[in-house]
Amino acid sequence: MRLASITPQRLRSLAPEASAFALIGLANTLAYFVIVNLTVGIGAVKAQVIATLITTATSYLANRHWTYRSRPKSKKRREYSLFFAFNMAGLVIQSGVVAVGEYGFGLTLTENRLWFNFFTCIGVGLATLFRFWAYRTLVFRKHPSDHAAPTGAAEGLAEVLEEESEVGHLTGRLDDDLSRLERPARADSRADS
Repeated sequence: MRLASITPQRLRSLAPEASAFALIGLANTLAYFVIVNLTVGIGAVKAQVIATLITTATSYLANRHWTYRSRPKSKKRREYSLFFAFNMAGLVIQSGVVAVGEYGFGLTLTENRLWFNFFTCIGVGLATLFRFWAYRTLVFRKHPSDHAAPTGAAEGLAEVLEEESEVGHLTGRLDDDLSRLERPARADSRADS
């Protein structure tokens, strides 16, 4: 069975956009790690702030002129302000994960550089998911004719239910597995009482 035959059309149409975003993200992530490791002497969180500021500018240019080149261009000030704001939110996510490693787990910069890079990878991954969502839905919005707004409450509800059923189809097995795992845990807690 081919993967394309079981993948919903909406996800297949997202693939080119996600691929371009991923390539730009990979290049920026490599640059990010180089900058962080070159500036880590000033502190892990400060190094991440500097790396994020530099890679934000290059990411905006690459995404605007490659990933989302077919999307209508809004006012550059608005677009870049939103892009920068969502990157700063991503920075909070990334730095928060590193701060958990540094302050929560007591990792030291000199002895635990590998663990810092591990926490950085987790932070970058979470922030990347957030940024992808924000860029495609809020910064580089589709033209209204590409995706017409629902004309009434019934049409809007139908669209939401369709999206929910697609997500439910993808996560249904996970929900079943989680509920099976929770049942024995509940039974154990009742037995302990």
